[in-house]
Amino acid sequence: MASSSMPGGVLRRSDSVADMMPEELRQSRYQMKRCFQRYVSKGRRLMKNWQLVEELERSADDDKLEKAKLAEGFLGYVICSTQEAVVLPPFVAFAVRTNPGVWEYIKVHSGDLSVEQVTPADYLKCKETLFDDKWARDHNSLEVDFGALDLSTPHLTLPSSIGNGTQFVSRFMSSKLSGKSENMKLLLDYLLALNYRGEKLMISETLDTVDKLQTALLLAEVFLTSLPRNTPYQKFEPKFQEWGLEKGWGDSAETCRETLNCISEVLQAPDPVNMEKFFSRVPSVFNIVIFSIHGYFGQEKVLGLPDTGGQVVYILDQVRALEEELLQRIKQQGLNITPKILVLTRLIPEAKGTKCNVELEPVEHTKHSSILRVPFKTDDGKDLRQWVSRFDIYPYLERYAQDSSVKILDILEGKPDLVIGNYTDGNLVASLLSSKLGVTQGTIAHALEKTKYEDSDVKWREMDQKYHFSCQFTADMIAMNTSDFIIASTYQEIAGRPVSLKEKPGQYESHYAFTMPGLCRYATGINVFDPKFNIAAPGADQSVYFPFTVKEKRLTDLHPQIEELLYSKEDNDEHIGYLEDRSKPTIFSMARLDKVKNITGLVEWYGQNKKLRDLVNLVIVGGLLEPSQSKDREEIEEINKMHSLINKYQLKGQIRWIKAQTERVRNGELYRCIADTRGAFVQPALYEAFGLTVIEAMNCGLPTFATNQGGPAEIIVDEVSGFHINPLNGKEASDKIAGSFQKCKEDPIYWNKMSTAGLQRIYECYTWQIYATKVLNMGSMYGFWRTLNKEERQAKQRYLQMFYNLQFRQLVKTVAKLGEQPTQPAESTAAARIVPRPKERRPQTRIQRIASNLLRPILPTSNFSKDAA
Repeated sequence: MASSSMPGGVLRRSDSVADMMPEELRQSRYQMKRCFQRYVSKGRRLMKNWQLVEELERSADDDKLEKAKLAEGFLGYVICSTQEAVVLPPFVAFAVRTNPGVWEYIKVHSGDLSVEQVTPADYLKCKETLFDDKWARDHNSLEVDFGALDLSTPHLTLPSSIGNGTQFVSRFMSSKLSGKSENMKLLLDYLLALNYRGEKLMISETLDTVDKLQTALLLAEVFLTSLPRNTPYQKFEPKFQEWGLEKGWGDSAETCRETLNCISEVLQAPDPVNMEKFFSRVPSVFNIVIFSIHGYFGQEKVLGLPDTGGQVVYILDQVRALEEELLQRIKQQGLNITPKILVLTRLIPEAKGTKCNVELEPVEHTKHSSILRVPFKTDDGKDLRQWVSRFDIYPYLERYAQDSSVKILDILEGKPDLVIGNYTDGNLVASLLSSKLGVTQGTIAHALEKTKYEDSDVKWREMDQKYHFSCQFTADMIAMNTSDFIIASTYQEIAGRPVSLKEKPGQYESHYAFTMPGLCRYATGINVFDPKFNIAAPGADQSVYFPFTVKEKRLTDLHPQIEELLYSKEDNDEHIGYLEDRSKPTIFSMARLDKVKNITGLVEWYGQNKKLRDLVNLVIVGGLLEPSQSKDREEIEEINKMHSLINKYQLKGQIRWIKAQTERVRNGELYRCIADTRGAFVQPALYEAFGLTVIEAMNCGLPTFATNQGGPAEIIVDEVSGFHINPLNGKEASDKIAGSFQKCKEDPIYWNKMSTAGLQRIYECYTWQIYATKVLNMGSMYGFWRTLNKEERQAKQRYLQMFYNLQFRQLVKTVAKLGEQPTQPAESTAAARIVPRPKERRPQTRIQRIASNLLRPILPTSNFSKDAA
């Protein structure tokens, strides 16, 4: 179908497909009956978007006018906006995504074309019928609705606002604090609580009313106007203390006056701009803990090892940027405080030549940041020596959280101010630590496995033995709902792209309503309109990744090594294959060897496209070269596939396969050497949450082709600063790459134009300084935000803890520790789904009633009515 755009534009959030559809069906009744008969003709099934569109087109036979009418009309729009449909003859239930984050569920009778709007839970029950009919019909099946505990939490309303959490929070807080002076008591209490290791900051206990605070601020502002701007704080500190003002206002008369003015404005007439400015200046974050547990986390010789890739680079760059910003803020605040950042990861005694067996390691190019490694423990209390796959990590995490907590409190000499998790395992541990210590929590998913593997929720049983998705998805739900704020690198990561572009939902959006038949139904998992979502795009270390044209900085001493790496003709332990014609440009890709990264897909595209092979060479950097060298299941499969493809398409002479490279500085020069050939970088992933290698390549001036599935599609403006490719259509992707190089051959200026445009895009949008500023502002602002709506928040936390204890802990028992067998098969975990309904007790508050409904079994209507009576 040529179009998925609704006449007059997309639906507004207030528009209802269920209300509008009956009339539309009536106007095309004959045609629609034919279409719906096609849908139900093959019996019960789950239909994807492309199947729905295909059947709709076929229902018009060869009538071009009718096809055009369908494509351009309301029903064409609805079908193209439908992500999937459940066919249960005579009904078809549709999951319609009219806008990013906006879903409507409708059920249509294929005979009389009657339309009924259904709840997300009812739609999920229809879907469950296809996979576990008995469980779908069981009224005691576990249904979780985390949204029921967020009723008084304000939410964004416009899809375009998704990811702008801090702006929304600042607006809401401005509204909440304005009006009556007692509303400001919330902010006053926050200021009174500010301290560092028991030493008061900003205001003393004497300023225990808003009026007293405002008087002190006025006195201080008048006093400072008489001082030179650069007067050090120490010169007037005694005067400030007389008025009840403590350290933290600034390091000079000018910075103190700016902070005083900012808080005065907030107290008198709060507005979003001053609110954001206030939280950027308030001294509330000094010590940060960052969890990245799985894989081999280190600063050298780790990239390319199992479960170890771009996230390591991301976190190390993140730490450097955060420390630099913290030091700058603390200096500006006039404080003599040493910040600390700890990266918590796993200590692995069998470290494979890395430093992953070193407990405490300073982070290079920082003064106050370290990697702290804590071991997994066996049941007898010994350190687990071997690496553990990220899919098998769950039995160790609770003990790991406990052990980490002890180490953190010891090294920091107190609680951290901010805890940030990475990936499912790190986020779960961050949630446990945050709940235990009562500190602000940030979540970074990087990549959620549910969006990587199609239908991995409804087909979880088929994949659970290998991937343990039952544990993973449950842990993700706990972490997302516990977290104070969630950091995404792009809008797409949260909510995908507009429906007019026929894109899939974002990876967080796909967790809005989903089901794992036999285990748990999430009527609401996470809502992307929640103000906890924020976008903070990372950058690249520009001391390592700089343009190939900056000749004076080029690392020419590495060129002999890179020459051998790329062009020597002998196979060895580091590379396979050779490049016969060095005069051709080189397309280059670097990633882990797993299915989602799709490196073997790129090799197959290249092998099948004669024109592309004539125009360019192919260099792959990724994984190990022999299956016997790897212990990772997916990597072994991909290694075997690489060898098979090289032989099948006879690629020797046109391909160089280099094993994973861990020397980051040399990798930077490798990008530039590829640029010297006037080549390009290709990122072919089936899905990529962000795409650090895309940023690195573009920083080096290398034109880039990147997947349109995920973050890279947001980083690159197609055919302006790079190129989007569809990883699900290899021929189209390889033709696009070939067409671009043909254009470069005919017009040499074109390559330069794309290289320069890529660099410009990076400089405008992606720097670590911007990232660090945003994240520290989040830590400060959400630290106050979490003090609002305390009753509702505490109710949700209690039931998240219940969910963890009754559900997650049972699921963990199905995952075997190294050398053990699981205590029970995965399928039997469904037995843990029934949570006894409490007996009637004394009257409850509204919040308590909502919370108590969250995890109890869903009862038949008749039973519920009897209870109510």
